[in-house]
Amino acid sequence: MTEVRTIDVSDLPPYDISNQSPLWWGQFMIVFIEGTMFCILIAAYFYTRLRMDVWPPPGDQYPHLLLPSFALIPLILSCLGSYWASEAAKKNSRAGMIGGLLLNLVLAGIALVMRIVEWHSLNFNWKTDIQGSYVWAFLGLHTFDYIGDLVFTVVLLMLILAGYNGPKQRLGVHVDSIVWYFLVAIWIPIYITIYWAPIFAGSQQ
Repeated sequence: MTEVRTIDVSDLPPYDISNQSPLWWGQFMIVFIEGTMFCILIAAYFYTRLRMDVWPPPGDQYPHLLLPSFALIPLILSCLGSYWASEAAKKNSRAGMIGGLLLNLVLAGIALVMRIVEWHSLNFNWKTDIQGSYVWAFLGLHTFDYIGDLVFTVVLLMLILAGYNGPKQRLGVHVDSIVWYFLVAIWIPIYITIYWAPIFAGSQQ
């Protein structure tokens, strides 16, 4: 018979609140897939633009820059709340997790309201023309992921406020941070594509 070697792992913790957790890596791969999708969409936008003589299409206004640019401030600052909550989860600090998640939610909510207001100021929609289809695809897909993660964050906050702040919940808070960092980071090239590309890469007759 062949001797089977075994490793005693009884001293290892059942949950690793760190970047070595399998759940963290699983979430990272989901983020990688989502990021690839957005990059393909950005590439398709510029491919289409290069094949058009007039951009934006006649009748489409140039997107306003002021409000979406200011919306970047609370959006980027919301990462501080996510980082605070993630570090608190590693230290098993209930108060830190609550404070970080609340800060993340408040700043992210402000940025979302500003986006919706700007969204309604556009004079084209998804069925107006090719630019409208791209812009609404960017806004729709990113906002869908954005709201989805906010709901997840709210659930985590409610669980912790209810006293459920064990290893599973702490790992959830830590993993939630990578999703939020991704949503903020990927919005930067999307923001440039939607709001600045028509100005620098556009041409109107």
